[in-house]
Amino acid sequence: MVKGTAQGTEAPPRVRPTAVAAAALVTGSAVLLYALRAPLPGYAVMAAGLALAALTDRALARSLALIATGLVIVSTISVEADISYPNMALMGIVLSLAVAVPYIVSRHVFRERAIGFPWRGDHAWTRAQWAYLVLVVALAWLILPFYFITSGAYRNWPAVAAPDEIARLFVGVNAVGIWDELFFVCTVYVLLRRHFPDWLANLLQAVAFVAFLWELGYREWGPALTIPFALLQAFTFSITRSLAYVVAVHLLFDLVVFLVIVHAHHPGTLPIFLL
Repeated sequence: MVKGTAQGTEAPPRVRPTAVAAAALVTGSAVLLYALRAPLPGYAVMAAGLALAALTDRALARSLALIATGLVIVSTISVEADISYPNMALMGIVLSLAVAVPYIVSRHVFRERAIGFPWRGDHAWTRAQWAYLVLVVALAWLILPFYFITSGAYRNWPAVAAPDEIARLFVGVNAVGIWDELFFVCTVYVLLRRHFPDWLANLLQAVAFVAFLWELGYREWGPALTIPFALLQAFTFSITRSLAYVVAVHLLFDLVVFLVIVHAHHPGTLPIFLL
């Protein structure tokens, strides 16, 4: 039994340990695939999770197969920050396929409407939602310079100088931010919450989300920031049901990320931070 479609509101099914283990193996394989860059062990762990799911619940196996498909597609390239034109084109193609292929298979092979991208949500943004956007910017302004500069993590991104390099970094940071929401929230999280309570689906998707962000460049003590961020984004989506809103949150956060990276590489260029 599943919870329904991406738009469903039925009560979550009883959690079975074997189902949790299967999902944990599939999402946990991202740690090997992305954070550790160990593809063969990662694929082995993923395959074990899919096999266990096939023995446990066919519906769960289908959902995990969709997630695994996206994870494997992403694993075919390195997502470390490289803003050269050929690499940006390659990343754009691969990341697009990681979202499109599970969606197409879900709709046209499995004949399900499990994956959805509800742009506007059910209602206009509330005052609390607007206030949260302001809070995100304020917290990012306070925390991100300390993280990037004191940890040295800013060196994981190129020291852009020329106008076209700055533009490519800006586009790259924001494009990946949008993709994060399309894949980890609107695909991975939405598929998992069909089979598990929201809190558990959120924890499982966060494992893959944070592993991807680690490879992208949020290393050192970056998970202290990316774990809460991943959890909050999925939680926010479950409340607002608005892809536009979680994308807005992410892009505001990433705007500060972009400014901090430029500031860290070229101190004094953007004297808007405390550090």
